[in-house]
Amino acid sequence: MKKNMILLTIMSLIVLSASGVIYRFTGSRVIFSVAVTFGTIFYHLAIRLTVGYFINARYNNRMNYTKKWFAEKAFERNLYKRIQVKKWKKLLPTFNLQDFDLKNRSVPEIIQVTCRSEVVHEVNMLLSFVPVVFTVWFGSAGVFLLTSCAAFLFDGIFVIIQRYNRPRLIRLMKK
Repeated sequence: MKKNMILLTIMSLIVLSASGVIYRFTGSRVIFSVAVTFGTIFYHLAIRLTVGYFINARYNNRMNYTKKWFAEKAFERNLYKRIQVKKWKKLLPTFNLQDFDLKNRSVPEIIQVTCRSEVVHEVNMLLSFVPVVFTVWFGSAGVFLLTSCAAFLFDGIFVIIQRYNRPRLIRLMKK
């Protein structure tokens, strides 16, 4: 997944750059739409890679999972059961499978990864709305708002998965 995400980010930058140059010379509204679309795609992919890189570099799996922020909230267990997280969580991609591999990592290390991943996705959720500011220059507020909301919800799903898994891992570690 990591290689695919980096490749998609580079490809979206290339299409953004090419369509931007073509638009500059032609003034075509279709090419403009392509440039804005791939600019938005590039932003959402690049910001996720960048946030992940900086949080990993800053904390390098040194987050305290016992802090209140990471603690399971009273409503979560019932919510996760109701939305059946256990059934669909394995269908979603994992950025780096090795980070969650019990053969290569200890349970405490994986707990740290869940904390780091949760924070990365929470920061991404907030940054998902930055493209809405682009409406000042490009218009299309509805499109920017829609893609920002979709990105927000997508990252929210991964926060749910981390928060679902961590209490189970903590119980496993205590056994």
